[in-house]
Amino acid sequence: MKTKIKSILVAVLLIASFSSSAQMFSKKKSKKDTHNFRYEIECIGEGKQGTYAIKVFSYSKKPKVAIEAAKRNAVHGIIFKGISGGRCVNKPALARSANLEQEKADFFKDFFANGGKYSKFVVASTDGAIEAGDVTKVSKKEFKVGVNVSVNVSLLRKDLEAAGIIKGLGSRF
Repeated sequence: MKTKIKSILVAVLLIASFSSSAQMFSKKKSKKDTHNFRYEIECIGEGKQGTYAIKVFSYSKKPKVAIEAAKRNAVHGIIFKGISGGRCVNKPALARSANLEQEKADFFKDFFANGGKYSKFVVASTDGAIEAGDVTKVSKKEFKVGVNVSVNVSLLRKDLEAAGIIKGLGSRF
């Protein structure tokens, strides 16, 4: 009887460890797949004060990975690229320096890590409800997935200012 219980316990532990290893591999794959921040971004409207509603098209081998990457890419785009086109007035990037990402690489590595601080600024997204035509197979091994994302830009700006990453709106060049 004890031998049977031990065998079951060992089997459960092996399955649990395999499952967590597979999950960790999946997260690494997700980050690797989206590491280069390859995306397109456009404004689809302005939400409540300080919030942008944007559509982000992300590229990945798996549509599910691209959906999660869209949140990261939305915040990245607001910080480094700005938003042009779509239904809004052009929004400049929060970063004034073109080299900010390289200059503050340690900060942004943690900031954009899976489950990183970037996610606290994403207030809504259409994770599971992708519009018709927003998933396109662009090559044999890659998908382009469009996701609507709302980002609290006011809170993002305040957080980056408090961390000393960007200068406040009132500061001089």
